Amino acid sequence: MFEALSLLAVATVLLLGSPGPAPLTLAALGAAQGFRRSLPFLAGLIAGLLLIMLAAASGLASLLQSFPVLASTLKWLGAAYILYLAFRIATSPMVTANSDNAVGFKNGLLFNLMNPKAYMALLSLLSQFALPFGSPLASYALTIAVCLLLATLVDGLWLALGKLAGSKLQSPRQIIWLKRLMAMGILVALVLSLSQGIAATTA
Repeated sequence: MFEALSLLAVATVLLLGSPGPAPLTLAALGAAQGFRRSLPFLAGLIAGLLLIMLAAASGLASLLQSFPVLASTLKWLGAAYILYLAFRIATSPMVTANSDNAVGFKNGLLFNLMNPKAYMALLSLLSQFALPFGSPLASYALTIAVCLLLATLVDGLWLALGKLAGSKLQSPRQIIWLKRLMAMGILVALVLSLSQGIAATTA
């Protein structure tokens, strides 16, 4: 059980915590609107992960594999939404405690739900690293709980790193450039993610 748990933990951290559109968006939001104001977005991401893992366990991920057009449509819709968030991060005014323009729960939820790669990645976690624990239902439930816990910790760390980077800057102009830099990082991560998907389909 310990070995299976260790393998699941390593796979989850590497799969969900490595630099990509979601972690870089979290870091950008941490710098742009602070840790506490960005927690609803983080909660939305985790809720999206939960729904995706439930969908993967119920066979939706296999459905996406069987219908490439559906997966491709979802992929490009997700890419467009990530572009929108990157633009919003780069151009939004500073978020204060009393402002209501923070990127929130709904944005985080849609971010993950419109990402077909998340369905495939989480399907691989459930199929390859499911914890051996009683019945299949109990095994899936425990595996999903561990993945969500680790995802919350890793994503929270990205958010905290962004907040730390933002707190080191002294002027609004510096923060504006940091937001733009992180938005560019999100775009680069998105392009790399899309190019890997295209390479995989043409290989």
